[in-house]
Amino acid sequence: MAAYNKFQDFVEQLCLAKHNLNTDALHVYLSNTVPSASLDAVKADLAEIAVGNGYAADGIDTLNTFAEAAGTGTLTGTKAVWTAGPASMAAFQYVVLMNFTQTSPLKPLIAWWDYASALTLLNGETFSVKFNSSDSTGTILTIS
Repeated sequence: MAAYNKFQDFVEQLCLAKHNLNTDALHVYLSNTVPSASLDAVKADLAEIAVGNGYAADGIDTLNTFAEAAGTGTLTGTKAVWTAGPASMAAFQYVVLMNFTQTSPLKPLIAWWDYASALTLLNGETFSVKFNSSDSTGTILTIS
């Protein structure tokens, strides 16, 4: 998987208790717009790809959990999979993680992964987001 990049506002929102990383629904969505670590704070700041052909609005829930051990917190999430059809899915280069539950601010952004060039899924092709390359549940981020 591509490298993890954090949105700067995530740190502030986390410290202001706007995220419950264990119970809030975190979604991954696809974008073909270049993210800005300093300027993008909520989903409205960073467009997702067009809905249709296997892509649904607001992406896929990561079924996340958060646990702490010896002073280090670990956020894990399940694999997300998109399958294109009946035609090609819109091109995307970025996978974006947002807090789907939070309403103030509305759908705050957490992180993104850059795949270096735009990808287009043809009918029947799949794209999987595997956190830490795990085929089921993997580490999204750690806080220490």
